[in-house]
Amino acid sequence: QVQLVESGGDSVQPGGSLRLSCAASGFSISSYAMSWYRQARGKERELVARINSGGSTNYADSVKGRFTISRDNDKNTVYLQMNSLKPEDTAIYHCNVHIGALNYWGQGTQVTVSS
Repeated sequence: QVQLVESGGDSVQPGGSLRLSCAASGFSISSYAMSWYRQARGKERELVARINSGGSTNYADSVKGRFTISRDNDKNTVYLQMNSLKPEDTAIYHCNVHIGALNYWGQGTQVTVSS
């Protein structure tokens, strides 16, 4: 059974940092592209970062240079290091994997950036 569990969300001031974690079970993250999405209140869910099975990464323009996606295959966990956080980064962050015809999502973790 595929399961994704996010953690690490918090309330921080602008300029602060957070590291989100996505613990996966039921499959091996090394075999699939893993993604972080976010959804702010009243907005559509958007792709933040993706790491494919070969280790290549891509980022939304709005987070390039500030966020870093990585994975630890031994721990079957994906991370999102977020630096220089801005108020517009406030959202619920979700982990995602697409396996076959199915899309799997975690429950999300809240990130709030406010002074």
